[in-house]
Amino acid sequence: MSRSCLARPRAGGRPGRICAVLNAIRYLARSGGGWRMLPKDFPPWPTVYWWFRRFVRRFLFQTIHDVALMLDRERVGREASPTGGVIDSQSVKAPEAKTRGYDAGKKIVGRKRHIAVDTDGRLLMVNLTTADISDSAGAQMILDSVRKRWPWLKHLFADSAYDRTKLMDKAAFLDFTIEIIKRSDTAQGFEVSNAVGILAGIYILVRGMDNMDKDLPPNWRRTWDRLFPKSVR
Repeated sequence: MSRSCLARPRAGGRPGRICAVLNAIRYLARSGGGWRMLPKDFPPWPTVYWWFRRFVRRFLFQTIHDVALMLDRERVGREASPTGGVIDSQSVKAPEAKTRGYDAGKKIVGRKRHIAVDTDGRLLMVNLTTADISDSAGAQMILDSVRKRWPWLKHLFADSAYDRTKLMDKAAFLDFTIEIIKRSDTAQGFEVSNAVGILAGIYILVRGMDNMDKDLPPNWRRTWDRLFPKSVR
């Protein structure tokens, strides 16, 4: 499917060059290395970089990701476009970053990932902020992006950190319903909810996608640009 979405090489171009470029981009996304550190087994790094910027300008990686998500949903007997999802956030330490904040709840100095997934755990949207941005404020940015990319999604599940008037008002304005999943009164000790289980797998994918403990070069700064090549198979 990835090959069918990619542009054909120019006349006289070497066969397989586009696939080699795509493999090189995925290698960089997974390893977190710099362009000049690209092994010699791949095409020259200026060539890979040129294709990467071309793909990003055309939203190619995001398109491949979304098409693959819809195909996978249909494969398991679900509608292609999700109507329900889960939102959550995760704070991580970032000792080497210049732009970071303090999450008082988690007592972490660093950055925060705001993530939306469907009810089976497929990634829908992710946004990267400093850790001092509240969960509800980060969710408002997620709502704006989800409404444009997944217009049929109407129902979102979240924990009590998202039970904030400003977020709920914006959700109602955008025609979302946010259902707050609260801790059971009968629970003893730590209890894993279904929403937490759904998000666990996606955090494994996102972890390390962009070396969040460091400041990235400007060309790698957009979170989606770095994540999509890693998620594309």
